[in-house]
Amino acid sequence: MTMAAADKVVVTGTGAICAAGKTPDEILDAVQAGKSAISPIQGWDASAWPTGVAGEITGVSPTALIEDRKIHKLIRRTHLLGLYAASHAIENAGFVAHRDKLAAEAAAVFSDRTGVYVGSGGGTYQDQYEFFPLMSTGDGSLRTFGQELGATVNPMWLLRALPNNVLCHIGIRYGLKGPNACITNHSVSGTLAVIEAALALRAGEADQAVAVGHDAPIEPESLLYYQRLGLLAADALLPFDAERSGSLMGEGAAALVLETATAAASRQAAVLGEVLGSGYAAEGEGLLTIREDGDGLARSIVAALEDAGIHADDVGMIVAHGNGTRQSDSSEAAAIRRVFGASVPPITAFKWAFGHLLAGAGILDAVLALRALRQRSVPGIATLRRIDPEFAGLPISADAQTPRTDVALVISRGFAGTNAALLLRAAPGD
Repeated sequence: MTMAAADKVVVTGTGAICAAGKTPDEILDAVQAGKSAISPIQGWDASAWPTGVAGEITGVSPTALIEDRKIHKLIRRTHLLGLYAASHAIENAGFVAHRDKLAAEAAAVFSDRTGVYVGSGGGTYQDQYEFFPLMSTGDGSLRTFGQELGATVNPMWLLRALPNNVLCHIGIRYGLKGPNACITNHSVSGTLAVIEAALALRAGEADQAVAVGHDAPIEPESLLYYQRLGLLAADALLPFDAERSGSLMGEGAAALVLETATAAASRQAAVLGEVLGSGYAAEGEGLLTIREDGDGLARSIVAALEDAGIHADDVGMIVAHGNGTRQSDSSEAAAIRRVFGASVPPITAFKWAFGHLLAGAGILDAVLALRALRQRSVPGIATLRRIDPEFAGLPISADAQTPRTDVALVISRGFAGTNAALLLRAAPGD
């Protein structure tokens, strides 16, 4: 089913948090000002780590994210970030206040017709850290391990580590009882949450939905393993730069509230934009293997254009995955050239400013893309010092550019050659 054959899916609320800010506006302001929030890690002594910098959220207490202290005992840091972004998007959309004014029966129907879709990182190594002391003192004895387990490991361990905690607590907190899904698919998780939510609305399964992506991968083991795989830079994330050497981790979350155009109009909701179409393709050649020709990404972009019923020339700007690794940036450029030919719209990327949020990356890019489009701006890549000659002719710049239309293509990529493309149209700005 193409968008032309179904009710339009519009965006009525957004929320986001990362190292660059606690709202979409704060984050975009930092990006447009050329400010990078990547700095030395504060969460542990990373001085001996080969990579000691990241996009870490500092100066924010857990209660500033979520006031209910009881919830803090049941969830991890990544979940707090996801709940924070979702709460702000829901408040921004105003649909809970609308529901509260309805008669009881109508309010119940509204709750039943509101879905929740969450892209989660699926857990981190830190979830297992409280087992380490027992593993050491047990000296390999399973009997000792079993006898001391209850006294050593928090009995809420499993509940706190569940990847669907954000999904559950959003539903509980706001009484949302519609269709739902928790997606754990590496870096494309947040984008897939938006795609699944939009498809559910188009299929008539719901009238409105909350889509969230969240992750907090800044931890000792994750950074060490990513660095040993050759995926992390030492000090700066330089997408498309001749000196790029890898990515850097960031933490955070973002959320979108989606509604059918009919549902949004019925409550006179302010519309921020529209989800035009989406595509997803996997190359399936290995966990870390990426095709040099960008085949999977090109196929996902073409699928998104066909889904939206528009042409490549209708795209006004591209928010690239731009993770700063040599192979990913190169294959991404190859895919863009394959689809757009000689008519490539302005290209930007955002990870240089706050790091790679993994499961939260694509959806944060989507939130920022909508904001930027409403301001008629394609923010520059401030860390771009010298564009790689390989990308000569592509409209990539350290300075801001002007989008050629009101449509953005947002690209998201993950392990195992997974590629997602999302097309968004911005409503006129203020």
